Amino acid sequence: MKIVVVGTRGIPNIQGGVETHCEELYPRLAALGCDVTIIRRSCYVTDDNRITEYKGVKLIDVYAPRRKSIEAFIHTTLALIKARRLKPDIVHIHAVGPSICTPLAKLLGMKVVSTNHGPDYERQKWGKLAKSVIFYGERFQARFSNHIIAISHVIVDILKNRHNRIKNVSIIYNGVNAPVKSTSTDYISSLGLTPGKYVMALGRFVPEKRFDWLIEAFKKAQLKDLKLALVGDSDHNDAYSTQLKKLAHDTQNVVLTGFIKGEKLNQVLTNAALFVLPSTHEGLPISLLEAMSYNLDVLVSDIPANRLPELESDDFFSVDSITELTKNLSRKMNNLKRNRQYDLNNYNWDNIAKQTLDVYKQVLDK
Repeated sequence: MKIVVVGTRGIPNIQGGVETHCEELYPRLAALGCDVTIIRRSCYVTDDNRITEYKGVKLIDVYAPRRKSIEAFIHTTLALIKARRLKPDIVHIHAVGPSICTPLAKLLGMKVVSTNHGPDYERQKWGKLAKSVIFYGERFQARFSNHIIAISHVIVDILKNRHNRIKNVSIIYNGVNAPVKSTSTDYISSLGLTPGKYVMALGRFVPEKRFDWLIEAFKKAQLKDLKLALVGDSDHNDAYSTQLKKLAHDTQNVVLTGFIKGEKLNQVLTNAALFVLPSTHEGLPISLLEAMSYNLDVLVSDIPANRLPELESDDFFSVDSITELTKNLSRKMNNLKRNRQYDLNNYNWDNIAKQTLDVYKQVLDK
């Protein structure tokens, strides 16, 4: 079975939830016998990941301008033209923005599976025109895809209620690996962090993550002898990311790690006291699943996508209240639940790969 994947920035070691999803999923599908090719955006390919294969997955780089307003559309259009030449059994489009090109994929005679990672038109970084285009991406995805994978029940409801898409929709969650926790602390020590003495957040520096709110809440909470580690960076330098970094540098006890993976991220997650996710928009946050896999206590905004059944009522705060974030940050740190145990069986990547393969088989059988 030949699968060509578009919509993602690419793999490996490229920042983003969709990118992490693809980096975990497609090597497993390759191991299950699929011939998988991921078409990457050229602007994210560096000397560190300039390769043609990753764990059995073929990688092809196609031009993309590094401009957030047009990057996904231009790349997906060119990627689908390239995909048609590869003669795949299925083209798999990730995210609702790139799904604006679903009609093109159908016109080119390809069967389309698409994954809806969440209503990206709700992200604060987009203007009115961009939000409208992304919304129509979701609409075209709902109308033209042979099969849609939704990563949460919230997304299934959106497809049903906004677009009347009911048939050929499968819920397949994001996943998380059981970690081998780090036994070293040299990296976090170089950042001035002490095991068990810092709060952490993980994600891209975009407005909907509300890391600026977290910094302000951390200052107001006056948590003695504690630091705040913000793990991540921006894809595109803009006014928000610049302002956020300045706020972090100007605030005592706030540490910026930049985008990290591997052993460095392992050390940060292994030794954190609390994970915080104050975002206004998510699909099903892999960063939260990662924190739970490391047995961290968590504090997250009460948006529907964050309300995982494995969490408890006191793990949430009202998304629109910085006062409540501040209060709950203090409460959590004063009553910390160390080494929390979560049931993560629903988020097993091996099972997710098998479920995705079943979707492919259904599409080809039809």
